[in-house]
Amino acid sequence: MNQFYKNLALWLVIGIVLIALFNIFNKPIIIQSEVIFSDFMDQVEQGQVNEVMIRGDNITGKYIDDQAFETTAPPKYPDLIKALRDKNVRIVVVAPEQTSWYMSVLISWFPMLLLLGIWMFFMRQMQVGGGKALSFGKSRARLNETKNKTTFKDVAGVDEAKEELHEIIEFLKEPQKFSKLGGKIPKGVLLVGPPGTGKTLLARAISGEANVPFYSISGSDFVEMFVGVGASRVRDLFEQGKKNSPCLIFIDEIDAVGRHRGAGLGGGHDEREQTLNQLLVEMDGFENNEGVILIAATNRPDVLDPALLRPGRFDRQVVVSRPDIKGRDGILKVHTATVPLTDEVDLKIIARGTPGFTGADLANLVNEAALLAARNDKKAVSMDDFEEAKDKVMMGVERRSMVISAKEKKTTAYHEAGHALVASLLPGTDPLHKVTIIPRGSALGVTMQLPMDEQHTYQKGYLYNSLAILMGGRCAEEICLGEMTTGAGNDIERATEMARKMVCEWGMSEKMGPLSYGSKEEQVFLGRDFSNQKNFSDQTAKLIDQEVKTLVMGGYNRASELLKRNRDILENLAQALLERETLTGDEVKNIIDGKNDFDSDSSGGEPQKIQPEVSADKLKTKTDSEEGLLGDSGMPDPTPA
Repeated sequence: MNQFYKNLALWLVIGIVLIALFNIFNKPIIIQSEVIFSDFMDQVEQGQVNEVMIRGDNITGKYIDDQAFETTAPPKYPDLIKALRDKNVRIVVVAPEQTSWYMSVLISWFPMLLLLGIWMFFMRQMQVGGGKALSFGKSRARLNETKNKTTFKDVAGVDEAKEELHEIIEFLKEPQKFSKLGGKIPKGVLLVGPPGTGKTLLARAISGEANVPFYSISGSDFVEMFVGVGASRVRDLFEQGKKNSPCLIFIDEIDAVGRHRGAGLGGGHDEREQTLNQLLVEMDGFENNEGVILIAATNRPDVLDPALLRPGRFDRQVVVSRPDIKGRDGILKVHTATVPLTDEVDLKIIARGTPGFTGADLANLVNEAALLAARNDKKAVSMDDFEEAKDKVMMGVERRSMVISAKEKKTTAYHEAGHALVASLLPGTDPLHKVTIIPRGSALGVTMQLPMDEQHTYQKGYLYNSLAILMGGRCAEEICLGEMTTGAGNDIERATEMARKMVCEWGMSEKMGPLSYGSKEEQVFLGRDFSNQKNFSDQTAKLIDQEVKTLVMGGYNRASELLKRNRDILENLAQALLERETLTGDEVKNIIDGKNDFDSDSSGGEPQKIQPEVSADKLKTKTDSEEGLLGDSGMPDPTPA
């Protein structure tokens, strides 16, 4: 009721202001040349008036000296025309304009109506949130009320994360089940994982499962060009949550506002830090926000402020990692539920052949396979469509229209044959999947290996073999063609990076020992280029460079020795690639075993393998230390020409 009286008083004030403005705009206009009627008649008697124009009771005219005047005559004055005629005044009579009463009212009230319309427009804009006039301090959180809701049935491959989040939903539905034992509802849950693993999908599933209000907002929606807007939006967001508690609030990409304070070049008084401070206070400050649960997602937990991660704010950190083979099988079942498949399609085989794929990668794989089947006018998606889609996703799109000379094609064939032969003959390497000299993506040729099992740590012998495989292309060019090309540039770069990590991060150098060289104190505003800080002497740096060179050259020498011993098999592989353009792993194995049409007389013997020089010691590495072996998707990188 108090709000009603406040609004009534506000509108009364607005009405008084508008009436005052109306009176100001409707004051009678005073014409300086208007004369009194008696003075006008005196001027007529004196012969000073030259001509007049009569419009009803209004008289305008000119004197003899052409000065204009205006006056008003009494109604039905009988002697006016006679007096004017006696003095030879030129008389013009005009009929008065007939104006309807509603036009008169409209013209009179138009200024007031215009001001009233403008005022109501601004009042409406002020009351509606979401980027309208004078509402930039309001939260842009959206209340999810969609009909086609996502549930936990639509999420696969992250069973542990689903269990953690399902417990929160149960707490909201039955709080007494937990509170009777002294348990308190978590204030915040942080979803952490690589891009594409399903963090936002999990949040949508929570929205579909929970029978409470669910607000969603992006971290970048808090930041605006106006100072203080971010903190104001945080306050408004939690005020909405308190009014509708219990409720869930989801902030996607929270690292946009939750980064370390006081780091980099921004100082301690920028807008982002004010927003973060307000978020910290709202989550666990002096006031209690009981019933408001914050769920946030990020793929950069390393840059978040420690005060944001502590218990009491984010009580739980749920890791949403890349799915294993069982998880990939479940994800494929979810994405193929609405896709017609042929009887030959086996999702377990597809899951086994896509190591390191995230949920987004698998969704893209299914979509690409469906598009390929539709392009070929098929009624269902076959295994061949999935295989072609997998090659397209992993190795890039075929560029058959690219013009390549015969010499360059021959060089590419020997290069890829070198990779394939070394990968096939060295023990303990990943099985060969496919070799092609058809340009794919940015590479002229690709050699692809797929691991049999999920790998989280890598043995020393495996890394040595990987160095030799990377050097196999360059060695094959030198042995068979007697020249070097730029095609091995990416191989050399990856081999050098892997060798440096073996020395500086993984402690796999006998001379340097199990030590870590180069600290990673990453400044969140300066980026990765400034993250590695030198914490060793120049003499140590020289030894590191020598060890890196020793490792790379060791792989080069092993590959060169292996290819020289099996020169005939290398020639057969290259010739097969020139004729067929693409070989599977089984076809490469048949050529090596001499079961092919390209067999020469001297290649029927047993291929000579090189035994590993070092023992395969297991070494636990960090997740981000696998970049030397794994690409962005977590799978072994193809070896481009």
